[in-house]
Amino acid sequence: MKTYTNTGNKDTRSGFGAGLTELGKKNENVVALCADLIGSLKMDEFKANHPERFFQVGIAEANMIGLAAGMTIGGKIPFTGTFANFSTGRVYDQIRQSVAYSHKNVKICASHAGLTLGEDGATHQILEDIGLMKMLPGMTVINTCDYNQTKAATIAIANHHGPVYLRFGRPKVANFTAEDQTFEIGKAVQLTEGTDVTIVATGHLVWEALEASKALHEEGISAEVINIHTIKPLDKDAILNSVAKTGCIVTAEEHNYLGGLGESVARVLAENNPSPQEFVATNDTFGESGTPAQLMEKYGLNANAIIKATKNVLTRK
Repeated sequence: MKTYTNTGNKDTRSGFGAGLTELGKKNENVVALCADLIGSLKMDEFKANHPERFFQVGIAEANMIGLAAGMTIGGKIPFTGTFANFSTGRVYDQIRQSVAYSHKNVKICASHAGLTLGEDGATHQILEDIGLMKMLPGMTVINTCDYNQTKAATIAIANHHGPVYLRFGRPKVANFTAEDQTFEIGKAVQLTEGTDVTIVATGHLVWEALEASKALHEEGISAEVINIHTIKPLDKDAILNSVAKTGCIVTAEEHNYLGGLGESVARVLAENNPSPQEFVATNDTFGESGTPAQLMEKYGLNANAIIKATKNVLTRK
């Protein structure tokens, strides 16, 4: 069984900051806009290096999206930065009308997503953002798993023409993907091979899926783990090829089970190969205050929850 090594816990928002810094040096058309959260979004270095290409808009997220949409007309590639709740829920109208409808080349970059925002509580822990964004025609939706992948994705989306929603987080998590990786939008990454069950995970749940697969292996259960970093467009072939072999699937995400990765996978299966599926996600609920670890345990978003879901789905084959 292939294993992965955590090279040291790092926050994914810092991966975004590192990727943006690199882009600033390589592409003079890249501009950055922030809604009064420069430090939280790790945009400090870009601002220091390219003050003429950085725009602090203050606590005015709707204006930020409008400004970004306008900048694309002049050939700029704007990266907007704020918390995921403010990047989507607060400005959905502006994103729909000014960015998605017009197919503007805006990169909406969102930190502090999901329950792992922690102590800030339910008002900031958006668990609906993937659903909101994937329903917009032409919107690419990416949810990265670690520092290295977030950095690679940030660099890659600058070369993709069209609106992108890039989701990442606040806590330090395992950093286990390759430092020199090439990020390919819409292409899932198979991490382990297995024959009994497919586990597809996104974001912070990818490492948890790998930890679950190791424990399952000790019990004689062979799990195939796939990192779905791009939720839209979804890599249907990777899912269907794996499920054709294993006969069942578990989906894992730090998001409401309504509207997220699990629903997208369920649609693919329903249309092509109906198969038993279990969902590891929040159960149509808001979050609450607590440490990230406490919340992931309470809401069933960790390796133990994936193990339990795997054993459940195996009884349905």
